[in-house]
Amino acid sequence: MASVAAPCVDIAVESELWSAEPAAATTVRDAIATAAAAVRALPAASGEVSVVLTDDAAMQKLNREWRGLDKPTNVLSFPAAPGAAAPTLLGDIVIAYETVAREAAAEGKLFADHVAHLAVHGFLHLLGYDHDSDARAEEMERLETRILARLDVPDPHNT
Repeated sequence: MASVAAPCVDIAVESELWSAEPAAATTVRDAIATAAAAVRALPAASGEVSVVLTDDAAMQKLNREWRGLDKPTNVLSFPAAPGAAAPTLLGDIVIAYETVAREAAAEGKLFADHVAHLAVHGFLHLLGYDHDSDARAEEMERLETRILARLDVPDPHNT
């Protein structure tokens, strides 16, 4: 069986806050590559992903526009429209610095571990995984846990 190529990950840092975590881009790339390897049976896992590292203000605006929620959130995923041009554009993942930092501190997690989890979570959403029902949430959480274990990140769902 032919192996599926790792996705091409383009990262844009749109907030100076991320300079406090210079390894974040590498963490995101590694997390997405590991997630893609874990779901290599899905050809779409080898497409292109755009990741934006931003702040709470920008995230709040996106969350308000796309989800009708006027507050920041940790991660948003925007899957590409079906039939996107080749090479396959999977979509965009946006991660907000302040929310990630607050959550990591409140949950006693390493910032990098939380970023890895959110990158994996966002990537799985781009592939069609969701947590809109208990069964689908359990499936997605099991997969996240398995992927993160490959990165030596503790189970984020066992806190």
